[in-house]
Amino acid sequence: MPRSARRHRRFALFAQLVAVVVAVGAVVTVIAEGPGGRPEADRLAADEISTVPPPLVAAPLPPSADPSPSASSSAPPVLRLPGSVPSAGAGRFGYDDRSGPVLGRAGGLRRYRVAVESGSAEDAAAFGRAVEAALAGPGSWVDSGRLRLQQVPGNAPRDFTVYLATARTAGRMCAAGGVDIRIGGRPYTSCRAPGQVIINLDRWRLSVPHYVSAGMPLSVYRTYVVNHEVGHQLGHRHERCPGAGRLAPVMMQQTLFLDGCRVNPWPYLGGRRYAGPAL
Repeated sequence: MPRSARRHRRFALFAQLVAVVVAVGAVVTVIAEGPGGRPEADRLAADEISTVPPPLVAAPLPPSADPSPSASSSAPPVLRLPGSVPSAGAGRFGYDDRSGPVLGRAGGLRRYRVAVESGSAEDAAAFGRAVEAALAGPGSWVDSGRLRLQQVPGNAPRDFTVYLATARTAGRMCAAGGVDIRIGGRPYTSCRAPGQVIINLDRWRLSVPHYVSAGMPLSVYRTYVVNHEVGHQLGHRHERCPGAGRLAPVMMQQTLFLDGCRVNPWPYLGGRRYAGPAL
């Protein structure tokens, strides 16, 4: 074989070898960036791997929604709303008179209505949409497959009502139902009374300090408080943190503390009920 031909062949073989090395390097790089490349300390416990959605993102989205790429790169999430919050209202409520979709695929149907206190500077329709988003999931109570929920107009037969009330009115309504929501003499938390899910306007507007300091979007707290109080209406009791660094059960009193757990607004994770030890 002529010397020039041998040089040409050696050059071709060398080029092929370089291409193979580059290709293998690319594969190795992709594998290293996958789930197996994360430090062990960053991994969730086995029963938390399929969490939906991750608690650090602004959520919830209705099941059919698909966030656009621009949504995740927009301005930082709202942690609390600015401005003063009315501490007292008229004590009367206006209703969102929409008939909402049936949430859930199977099970008994429970109907609820949505009401906002006059003088709270909140819109009943906007509150109704936020409640619907929290109860629609994915991750809400209807994921059990044994429950369906539907919003009905204010004058329609219903199983319970979700109220958004100023702190003073919420304190009065909760006390009438046998629940004291005061901390330091001021109505602080939300509550459930018979047939009434009562959301404190202070919490709806301001969230709570440990959510804010952790950078949790206000939408995540709102999802939590709706699912927590509706959980009481459905018969669920308080639960404890299952372990430091684990996700908090939705029936844990996350408004008051996290006890080493991480924020979680959903009762179902990956299609399975996520619960902690009974309190």
